[in-house]
Amino acid sequence: MATPEAPHASPEQLVYARWLDIGTKIGFLVLVAAFAAYVLGIATPHVPLDELPRFWSLPVEEYLAAASVHSGWGWMEHVMRGDYMNLVGVAMLSSVSIVCYVRLLSLLWNERDRIYMAIAALEILVLLLAASGVLGGSH
Repeated sequence: MATPEAPHASPEQLVYARWLDIGTKIGFLVLVAAFAAYVLGIATPHVPLDELPRFWSLPVEEYLAAASVHSGWGWMEHVMRGDYMNLVGVAMLSSVSIVCYVRLLSLLWNERDRIYMAIAALEILVLLLAASGVLGGSH
């Protein structure tokens, strides 16, 4: 009776997985640190906690105006505020795939694997385009 063969991962898959693992762990640590800074009062929030309930029922456009916040990448101007710091971790987690693909490009370059290099480069471009908000998705 034949035993099933263990699944095999390519060197590229292992590199991507290792970088993804490291990136997600770093992003998670940033989320935890930002949350701790907010909860412990180390970082002052943009919207004070006692005023927060009055904003909950507002439509997005009204909330943005009442809280003096810009949509899209506008959160970056408040990044040192306790209620916005967590978005750094979210942005890191959202962009870790881009970093993995960039790392993968050097490996594919060394192997002269032009087809997969082109696919990885296109993937990076698509992810950057989506993150930029150019397509109108960042209301």
